Amino acid sequence: MLKVKDIDETQAPLLDHLIELRNRLVRCVLALAVGFGICLYFAKDIFGILVRPLAQAFPAGEGKLIYTKLYEAFFVDIKVALFGGFFLSFPIIANQLWQFVAPGLYAREKKAFLPFLIATPVLFAMGASLAYFVVMPTAFTWFLGFQGETANGIPVEALPAMGDFLSLVMHFLLAFGISFLLPVLLLLLNRAGLLTKEQLTKGRRYVIVGIFIVAAVVTPPDVISQLILAIPLMLLFEGSLFLMKSEAKIAEEKAKAEAEEAAQEAAEAAARAAAVEETAETPTGG
Repeated sequence: MLKVKDIDETQAPLLDHLIELRNRLVRCVLALAVGFGICLYFAKDIFGILVRPLAQAFPAGEGKLIYTKLYEAFFVDIKVALFGGFFLSFPIIANQLWQFVAPGLYAREKKAFLPFLIATPVLFAMGASLAYFVVMPTAFTWFLGFQGETANGIPVEALPAMGDFLSLVMHFLLAFGISFLLPVLLLLLNRAGLLTKEQLTKGRRYVIVGIFIVAAVVTPPDVISQLILAIPLMLLFEGSLFLMKSEAKIAEEKAKAEAEEAAQEAAEAAARAAAVEETAETPTGG
């Protein structure tokens, strides 16, 4: 009769890792739940911050938001709370993920990943700030420029719905924030050996075309908004090439220094061996 054995000692570490992963995920969910609860309480205030660029784009006293479904305003508050709760709890979530992964990394690998962990939220915040303070006011002013009258004298008035507006704002913030993570992606691929500086330099023209395509997709259909995203991305791309060149130069100098040190140690060892051999061959006086 086939009998299933208990988990042996060689499989125990895997079970320990799964238990730790579960505990880390539970903490992440709890942190997200707490952040969601806090942001739900302040949902109206957060939404007021998000709607400020639109309010400034409207003529004084004319702007308003509507909702066409009875439940739309409620779900807008829920989405705002989730959106804000994730950003509020992100440091805890990132820390829990790092605490789970870090024990499996060597010290040099931890040092290699640390700059990316710091740069990721900073670059994302820079992209989202660019969208909020520059792109969104420009885009909303452009959108509202279609108000007026048709050729037949029929008035055209902008009546944005709350749900559609929130989706557009989230699209702007996420698109610009993620786009600004380009250096992190390129440098990770470079350190993994999947992409080299020479390959990126040769394909620079294609990268520039790709940047403008991305800018055209994620921004409103006006040239100014596209340039506002494309120019920083091009600068980030060139900055990534510069960092790759600097890293390669530092690695080359380090390898050269290690080779010189090894050669010096080998020469000293050879000199000591020769001295010992000479001492052994020298006859002692009687």
